[in-house]
Amino acid sequence: QVQLVESGGGLVQAGGSLKLSCAASGRAFSSTTMGWFRQAPGKEREFVAAISRSGSGPYYADSVKGRFTISRDNAKNTVYLQMNSLKPEDTAVYYCATSKIYGSTNPPSYDYWGQGTQVTVSS
Repeated sequence: QVQLVESGGGLVQAGGSLKLSCAASGRAFSSTTMGWFRQAPGKEREFVAAISRSGSGPYYADSVKGRFTISRDNAKNTVYLQMNSLKPEDTAVYYCATSKIYGSTNPPSYDYWGQGTQVTVSS
C-alpha cells in the first residue's frame, strides 16, 4: 500500500510561482515512476510531468514545458513540482501518483493517487 500526500497549493497571481510537494509512504518510493497530473473543473485529468525512479527523463506536457520542473528526493520519499510563470489556465487540482511503468504519461497506468491540492492562478 502506498499513501501520497500533496501540499503547497494555493492562490497566486499570474506570473508567480508555487512549489508542490508529494510525500510518499508505504512500498519502496525509489522503485516507482512518479507523476503529476491536474484536473480543472469540467475537464478530464491531464498529464503534467513524470520522473523515473533514477531521476531520468523527466517528461513534461507541452503546455508546461519550460515553466515547470519535476524533481524527486528518494531519501525523503518526496517528489516536487516547481511551477514558474504561472498562467490562469494552470488553475486546477494537482495530483501526484505512482506507476510501475517507466516514463508513463497515461493516467490509467498509475495505480496510487494522492488526494490533490488546489492551485488557483488569478489574472
